[in-house]
Amino acid sequence: MTATEKTAAAPAPTSRRNEKVGQVVSTKMQKTIVVAVEMRKAHIKYKKIMRTTKKFYAHDEQSSARLGDVVRIRETRPLSKLKRWSLEEIVRRSALGQLEDAVLPGEAVSQEK
Repeated sequence: MTATEKTAAAPAPTSRRNEKVGQVVSTKMQKTIVVAVEMRKAHIKYKKIMRTTKKFYAHDEQSSARLGDVVRIRETRPLSKLKRWSLEEIVRRSALGQLEDAVLPGEAVSQEK
């Protein structure tokens, strides 16, 4: 076996960084999104399944994520006081973001009586 065959046969190294999937709840900051991740776990004593939500601040270089999108974020080095995650990919686009883009900021929506 040659050296190139050994490297081709070896599996690709997996990243040791933690990944989470959640929903974008805020895009009001520059290059930063807030992602809410829902976790489900059983109560220690009562064994009832409980939902807990935790918010993570993630770096979005191109500001491509929109409100309501489902995104995958990956753990990274500390980028600021609260940011320790970066946007990996947008899993699913939201219809909310499309409505937001349709109405331009500063454009008043008139209601006729």
